Amino acid sequence: MIEEKYRFLKQIDSPDDLRKLPESDLKTVCDELRNFIIDVVSENPGHFGASLGVVELTVALHYVYNTPNDILIWDVGHQAYGHKILTGRRDVFKTNRKYKGISGFPSPKESIYDSFGVGHSSTSISAALGMAMASKLQGDQKKIVSIIGDGALTGGMAFEALNNASVNNPDVLVILNDNNMAIDPNIGGLSKYLVTISTSEAYNKLKDKIWNFLGMFKRIGRKTRKTVQKIEHSTKSFILKESNLFEAMDIRYFGPVDGHDIGLLLKLLRQLKKLPGPKLLHIITKKGKGFHPAENNQTLFHAPGRFDKTSGEQIVTSNGDEPPLYQVVFGETILELARLNEKIVGITPAMLTGCSLNIMQKEMPHRVFDVGIAEQHSATFAAGMAKSGLIPFCNIYSSFSQRAYDQIIHDIAIQNLPVILCFDRGGLVGPDGATHHGVFDMAFMQCIPNMTIASPMNERELRNLMYTAQKTLKGPFVIRYPRGRGVMKKWHTPFEEIEIGKGRLLKEGTELAVISIGHPGNFASQAIEELGNDERIAHYDIRFLKPLDDDLLHDVCSRFDTIITVEDGALKGGMGTTVIEFINRNSYTTKVVQRGIGDRFIEHGNLEELYSECGFDKEGIKNTIKSILNNKC
Repeated sequence: MIEEKYRFLKQIDSPDDLRKLPESDLKTVCDELRNFIIDVVSENPGHFGASLGVVELTVALHYVYNTPNDILIWDVGHQAYGHKILTGRRDVFKTNRKYKGISGFPSPKESIYDSFGVGHSSTSISAALGMAMASKLQGDQKKIVSIIGDGALTGGMAFEALNNASVNNPDVLVILNDNNMAIDPNIGGLSKYLVTISTSEAYNKLKDKIWNFLGMFKRIGRKTRKTVQKIEHSTKSFILKESNLFEAMDIRYFGPVDGHDIGLLLKLLRQLKKLPGPKLLHIITKKGKGFHPAENNQTLFHAPGRFDKTSGEQIVTSNGDEPPLYQVVFGETILELARLNEKIVGITPAMLTGCSLNIMQKEMPHRVFDVGIAEQHSATFAAGMAKSGLIPFCNIYSSFSQRAYDQIIHDIAIQNLPVILCFDRGGLVGPDGATHHGVFDMAFMQCIPNMTIASPMNERELRNLMYTAQKTLKGPFVIRYPRGRGVMKKWHTPFEEIEIGKGRLLKEGTELAVISIGHPGNFASQAIEELGNDERIAHYDIRFLKPLDDDLLHDVCSRFDTIITVEDGALKGGMGTTVIEFINRNSYTTKVVQRGIGDRFIEHGNLEELYSECGFDKEGIKNTIKSILNNKC
């Protein structure tokens, strides 16, 4: 039950309830909404700072627009917690990102107010244009609003959509939420350009005058408004010494304005709602607004875990004596390798801290490149570096690598360039759910010629695969590893080269073979151990999906009539399927029982819950082994 201190918020079960309140109460609604997010997310971890920064905008949008008939599309969804709370999910918000609870991202399956599924960035403008044109064709006069952050605007798809926005004059409003942050601080020319606009005092004073002046011409013909627009555009170009990027694309530009001024936002949105055609409202906000620790450390409080809602101090649940994160192993290892090999460079599309390339950046900033939310660019950028004799480690989250698939094929693989693609967050990732699970990479990568694909079972294997890749590199090399902690406290051992395409025997057996790849091999080892290290059970870590260890598979298939394959990827086209193809190709009769991710999208939850649901956790593997061995008796 919502606390009594939320006097207004407890009355709001839908935007209709919000719109019944007088405008004078909306500032209090904003304060309550912000405090509610702080209360809940401090205890139930999720994305944090982005939603605090758009509280006033969220309230203003739902107050002015007739949602859900009018459509709001939140880019990525990190900003959408306030939206969820105001649209009927206040009392279940505590289940956010939990198993069987509500999603951390907008989901049309969850609410009619979530007009479009968004998990990856830079999609909202394209979706809004499509919906605006559909509305125009169908004559239903819906208002369509896209809310995109300046970080997401660095994605190429956003520019493709902006370039297309003036075609057929779609009635769409793009709200650019500019806080100079994605997860890490934004970089690149666009970020500097937006700062130029937002800090030009002369331009902003003139813009206010022009805005007021335009209001005088509401009933005068289109020709006069066009003339005023040309005067505005010319003067703007003179002051900024360059043409406004958005208006160069025939998108009416308004702003920048204070995104925390609820009264101003209401006034602007009401006027822009009446203005036809494509338009962009540029608002300036502060990520983490209203919670000082989040304002002062915006990267940490993007998704901070549990924290004290008074002091902001993180609540640490570990004892400090745990194995490291795979991400930290990657970050420390690439720095160590870069010290040994001056040709090594690090590349990431806007995940500098998340993938731990910030470790190398601190010591070697000139050899680390954050290219913005631009996975396609990152792949071809890496290809260009490899073509010029460098050894690029291009670190992309597995689910985001889907966006760079063409570039990996066309620009890296066809030219057989020595790019090391490190797919972070391979497999299930937990609370972020279906949009972020990295479960397809093994299936879609192994069909590409010239590709080497490996997955480490533990931290030491990750370290040695990275060493092997940069030492023996002749073409593209994929190393995929999971999110979270490994299994080894003492992982920092001398480098050892691993023979390409060779797996390893972990335990001998006589009747049943388990073949695993990557981190789930640890679940298989634990299952076998809890079965008393039964001498009938053999365990192999195949390690390389491509090239396959043919010698290992010939040995297994000639000795065992049943194999269990274990992987944290899609079964269709994955490691198990590849083993079955090998068996058919070589006319073996070995039976294969596959454990992995079936032909469906997996929702959110913690990793243990999701591994169990998919049947390849320790208990699932143990039950599979027992069932097979019992049937043999």
